[in-house]
Amino acid sequence: MTRDDYARYVEAFNNRDYDAVFDFYVDDPRIAFFGVEITTREQLKDFYGFLHRFVKESVTVERYANSDELAAVEGIVRVEGIADLTREELDRKGLTGLFPIAKGEVQEMRQYIHYHLRGGKIESVGCALVA
Repeated sequence: MTRDDYARYVEAFNNRDYDAVFDFYVDDPRIAFFGVEITTREQLKDFYGFLHRFVKESVTVERYANSDELAAVEGIVRVEGIADLTREELDRKGLTGLFPIAKGEVQEMRQYIHYHLRGGKIESVGCALVA
């Protein structure tokens, strides 16, 4: 995955084009972060369709490095509440690793994101928050 490929991936994500996002993945990916695990196109669309009803989310890439097997990103994930997302709502969806956010609140999180690659496509994703 080249830097240009990744720029197209982030653009699709920031534009909420979930089918275009998933096209960057192998057929059987493992996307895991903060207690969320996604392995299918429908799970990705369901998760982000739910989340993005409550928040406007965008990714700004600050650093990018890649090889044939790995793409590593350091960046800022910005989440702005567009509707109240409560602890109860998150718990009902089983999203206990995510944080509530109120309408109008903004959270900016520095993240390290690792994408393991297979054949130029994303096979798995893991990320960590950086203080």
